[in-house]
Amino acid sequence: MDIVLHLADEYVLDKAWAALLPMSAFTANATGLYNATSHVAPVAASQPSAWSQLISYIPHPVPEQTLASPLHTVGQLASAWPRDYLPRQVISLFILTFAGIHVLYFLFATLSYYFIFNHDMMKHPRFLKNQVKLEIQCSLRAFPLMILYTLPWFLGEVRGHSRLYDNVGDFGWGYLVFSSFFFLVFTDYLIYWIHRWEHLPIFYKWLHKPHHKWLIPTPFASHAFHPLDGYVQSLPYHMFIYLFPIQRTLYLCLFVFVNFWSIFIHDSDMITGHPLEKIINGPAHHTLHHLYFTVNYGQYFTWADRMGNSYRQPEAALDPMLDIKAAEAKKQKAALGKEQ
Repeated sequence: MDIVLHLADEYVLDKAWAALLPMSAFTANATGLYNATSHVAPVAASQPSAWSQLISYIPHPVPEQTLASPLHTVGQLASAWPRDYLPRQVISLFILTFAGIHVLYFLFATLSYYFIFNHDMMKHPRFLKNQVKLEIQCSLRAFPLMILYTLPWFLGEVRGHSRLYDNVGDFGWGYLVFSSFFFLVFTDYLIYWIHRWEHLPIFYKWLHKPHHKWLIPTPFASHAFHPLDGYVQSLPYHMFIYLFPIQRTLYLCLFVFVNFWSIFIHDSDMITGHPLEKIINGPAHHTLHHLYFTVNYGQYFTWADRMGNSYRQPEAALDPMLDIKAAEAKKQKAALGKEQ
């Protein structure tokens, strides 16, 4: 998130914060203009606006601290809340995360829903009435709390407490490749056990059952969790960067990828027989998880399920489409019976 926050500050948030909380509201005889050479706001006394008077009571760093902060641009309006001011970072991160998760969710889920998801699955007897709408509503209700739970991790990241690094040469290209694979293995294994523990009776009913309401999920079910459930299953992603070094841009790409993967495996696809079927935990495996509950807890790979004796091989005979065809045949038979 530090990359995202830096870019947002550079192109949007610096101006927004300068407009909302200008230096002039807190510094006497200042117009809010920032001098890049002297670090001193030029003196040009003016009558404070009603907005300036209103916000002048909001806590802020002392002017000396603010004026000593890194500059943005010569002559640009400066905010009384500099980039490294904790309240500004908290609010900015919440806004960026809130916007980002909605964009990722609706973009990837919509693409998957229209171009990958088999809409015939919606004819399944266990597909709920208005299910897509309910999945979206559940996701939107969960997002704000999930973001609040996650903010401390993002805040620690942007304040330099993680092990993220910039220069690939610090650890070499070999480690860059290794860390990509290691990130997937590490998070997959931890998510396997978190997910499996959530199926224990003590947790399942109040924590994880809301997600299993969708027996035949659509891509919009990917984030339709109890907020605490969604947060707990995301913990390995955040823990990783505090335990192991990983290149900053690579981590951002992997973070986007895991959100995409969560959507992808919820498309109820039961295509079987592909070469990586026994290695990659794909949509067919996760479809079986939603149908049978106690199998295929993994996120990307099947190895943890194999080790934990919870693996179930996707087979054509387990395809929920067979239930749809059977239900349609039953209806047709009943209709013929009435005609006769």
